[in-house]
Amino acid sequence: MTLNFVRQGKGPKLLLVHGLGGTWRSWSTILPALSKAREVTAIDLPGHGETPAAADSGTLGGLAESVERFILDQGLEGVDIVGSSLGARIVLEMACRGRVGATVALDPGGFWRGWERTYFRTTLSASIRLIHGLRPALPRLSQSAVMRSALLAQLSARPWRLDGKVVATELQNFASTKTFAALVHDLAIGPEQKGPAADPARPLVIGWGRQDRLCLPRQAARAQEAFPSARLHWFSKCGHFPMWDRPDETVQLILETTGTH
Repeated sequence: MTLNFVRQGKGPKLLLVHGLGGTWRSWSTILPALSKAREVTAIDLPGHGETPAAADSGTLGGLAESVERFILDQGLEGVDIVGSSLGARIVLEMACRGRVGATVALDPGGFWRGWERTYFRTTLSASIRLIHGLRPALPRLSQSAVMRSALLAQLSARPWRLDGKVVATELQNFASTKTFAALVHDLAIGPEQKGPAADPARPLVIGWGRQDRLCLPRQAARAQEAFPSARLHWFSKCGHFPMWDRPDETVQLILETTGTH
């Protein structure tokens, strides 16, 4: 399968992997700044955006295989890579497989345990049902700071400050992702993310929002335990998506990490 992607900028190569329900446009808040210093490739995962779903696109394993094939087919082995949420878990897997260079994982999933699995599944499933019900009105509702706060309280520390057009695009993408429910189920019941096969000589940073209400901050310690060579970076006043709540800091973290090897 060929993944849809966009490529912008010049410089050292950088690959971006979005989260569950997103597309390459999930990086719109930081893509222009990154493209000034890097040749950035941003993909649509299978079943997301303009990439059709395959038989295994409702599973983490299937998505990881697709990203690995894309890296090899595009001649990107050793590329620096950044992922968000589900995408962050995928880029950690690519680091374990030795396919990538410097790695930045922003609020990765896969480190939940016990009741946290149920919390992840039930709260996210309820949110997507609400978004489906409101889908025709999302462009209008997203322009309201009050409605942004209500719809995105789990994902952003300061949803009222987000750009309404960015929010509308993201919420519509969530509602359009047909593999969303299957992936939530697979992630909730699947095994915890494992390390530490990642090469300790290659930079690895795990970023976490201190107000993340989806992948709870307590899980960051487990991520660092699984990847002991990783540096943990905390984003203050930040929810699940640092590129929403802390875009300038996110750009700085990515450029610093990918410029150290």
